[in-house]
Amino acid sequence: MKNPARLAPVDRIRGFFARIARDRAGNTLALIAAAIAPIMAMVGGGVDMGRSYMAQARLQQACDAGVLAARKRLGSEVVVTGVVPTDAAMIGQRYFNINYRAGAYGSTDRSFVMTLEQDYAVSGVAKVTVPTTIMRVFGFNQVPVKVDCEAQINFSNTDVMMVLDVTGSMAQTNPGDTSNRIDVLKNTVRGFYQQLQASAQAGTRIRYGFVPYSTNVNVGGLLKDDWVVGSWTYQSRRIVSDITKIITFTYWTKATYVSGTASTAEHSTYAASFDEMKGYYCPTAPSNSVSTTTSSSTTTETITTPLPGVRTTTTYVRTRNGYAYSVYLVDTTCHVTQTTYTDYKDTYQQVTEPALGQDSRWEYAPLTFDVANWRSEGNGCIEERDTYKITNYDAVDLSRARDLDIDLVPSPGVPGTQWRPMYPSLVYARAVEWSGSGSFTKVPITTDKEFVQPYALGSAACPPPAMNMTTLTQEDLDAYLATLKPNGSTYHDIGMIWGGRLISPTGLFAAENADTSPSSPTSRHLIFLTDGETAPYDLSYSSYGIEPIDGRRWDATTPMSLTKTVENRFAFACKEVKKRNVTVWVIGFGTALSDVFKDCAGTGHFFEAADAAELNATFATIARNLSQLRIQR
Repeated sequence: MKNPARLAPVDRIRGFFARIARDRAGNTLALIAAAIAPIMAMVGGGVDMGRSYMAQARLQQACDAGVLAARKRLGSEVVVTGVVPTDAAMIGQRYFNINYRAGAYGSTDRSFVMTLEQDYAVSGVAKVTVPTTIMRVFGFNQVPVKVDCEAQINFSNTDVMMVLDVTGSMAQTNPGDTSNRIDVLKNTVRGFYQQLQASAQAGTRIRYGFVPYSTNVNVGGLLKDDWVVGSWTYQSRRIVSDITKIITFTYWTKATYVSGTASTAEHSTYAASFDEMKGYYCPTAPSNSVSTTTSSSTTTETITTPLPGVRTTTTYVRTRNGYAYSVYLVDTTCHVTQTTYTDYKDTYQQVTEPALGQDSRWEYAPLTFDVANWRSEGNGCIEERDTYKITNYDAVDLSRARDLDIDLVPSPGVPGTQWRPMYPSLVYARAVEWSGSGSFTKVPITTDKEFVQPYALGSAACPPPAMNMTTLTQEDLDAYLATLKPNGSTYHDIGMIWGGRLISPTGLFAAENADTSPSSPTSRHLIFLTDGETAPYDLSYSSYGIEPIDGRRWDATTPMSLTKTVENRFAFACKEVKKRNVTVWVIGFGTALSDVFKDCAGTGHFFEAADAAELNATFATIARNLSQLRIQR
């Protein structure tokens, strides 16, 4: 056996580790010591990476907030004007800074850069550097964090009904503008349309409707035949006396002195029958010429006989003021004239069509009146269906006020639920004369006086046709806007009533206005624009007839004025529209809005625009509110 002292060093080392391998005492401490480093790396990495992830999440929120704020400030008008608001970037940066403050989570090198894309989306890139703590021991001093974001304005399925005041005052020009109100409105609507169309996503349905209103609304082209009555009563007149004829003629004569003291010749006239004069003074000859002139009340026939070089003397002598004269014709041409006058009286009273058209003695009557031809005979405007004089607008009985039930579909054969065509040329304001004298009466009157006809007075205005909800091309829109002309008085209620009827998803056009699918609800908006206060006229032929005579919703016995009646009905109709989940916007253009309009729209939904620039800004604001800001990525 070898001497241990003489073992080689290698053998001694081997022996040492062999003993350690056989001896397990103290192994745990050694293993722990060996694992400390990787455990520290894992824990430190988790802590540092967790803080980095928190910084990244907060940075993403800040990036989204920044681009959303910038895109909102950019608005929808940028797609039309191409003008980027100078403060858009500043606002976006401000929102980013608020949502990710400098030094958050110990980060450094905070940066946020926004870019305006070709489709007018706003994209952003945000970066920070997050320092490490424990991982620094292992040579990792910092963690770079970067996020991307993008915001865009989009429109979901949207219906926009524009109820536009086209009364006579829209021909005026606001201070500071170079175009009148109606032309400014047309240009603004074009820009509004372009904003919505440019921001719409593929597959999105955006529809537009129009109700121009003044004294009435022109909706005849939208009504079905069985929504219109078969006959109706109008305030008209009837001829009750026969035609009479008055025959007169004149001719020139020369008086020659015969006896007495006078010697002055004079011209004289002689009265006889037309036939007698033709035969005696104007003998029939081949050279005679006859001319006839006819006007509305007279017929004049003139017979001219040339008698060159011929002197025809009379065969009689007459006495004038005690002196005798021999009368003879000295003209070389004989003139005899017959004039026929029409003399008549009228009875002004209520007249029911179609009996009106079947009696030739009814003045200005159409040939017939029934559902087969009312579209071609009428002007497109209508008289409203049944209603009553409402005194309490907190308890309106819609079974009686069918004009205010905007969803009621007419029942064929039930006149109270149906509309009535306007016939302006039939209607007279009994018993107000053209001189201004006289007063309204419901009693029939027979007279030879002429009473005011609203149609001739210009107080039976019928605006351009309304348009139901539909998709439009730019050409379609331009063609429609070209039809808008200012005319008539201001009846706000009829505009709101029909705007509500045409956009309601549960009324006359429920099938057309329904949502395209349960997952794609339609956002509905009614924009009501006016340039003046309520201004009805008692001599107007409106959608409620001649109001002081017909008395359907107002007359002299009504406690409130006609103006207040119109405004109360407007307010009630506005509430009914909003019950259909329609957002109402009201704009006063060149005028201050009264409380009735502000209450209709509600806070944040009414505007007053003094000129073209403010009107454009107003519509741009509405467009932004119609849109939805969306994060694209």
